[in-house]
Amino acid sequence: FQVFKIEVFMNGRKHFVEKRYSEFHALHKKLKKFIRTPEIPSKHVRNWVPKVLEQRRQGLELYLQTVILENEELPKIFLDFLNVRHVPILPKAESCGSFNETESEESSKLSHQPVLLFLRDPYVLPKAN
Repeated sequence: FQVFKIEVFMNGRKHFVEKRYSEFHALHKKLKKFIRTPEIPSKHVRNWVPKVLEQRRQGLELYLQTVILENEELPKIFLDFLNVRHVPILPKAESCGSFNETESEESSKLSHQPVLLFLRDPYVLPKAN
């Protein structure tokens, strides 16, 4: 059987969760009762060639990301699947300051922090011609 390693990065911390496809499928069946879910990659894969497996991996990654992006409140079963106990909640005026950490039994809010991208090292001066 194949195991998918999921990298969960939250609140400055990273951890990994390993799940089989059957666990994704079970999650999907539970989530459908609470939220509108995206399509999940097919349960049956005819051949185990790397290209097909990579497509399935990408499909499962897209599935998780879509659930997170389309739902302001994530069901507890989803957070449990990713081994997340509680999610920080941003105040109404979305500041980049500190988080309020609260624990909720049923669901939690997920927020995304801005990502900075430097195409070149910002501390290195450009070469003089």
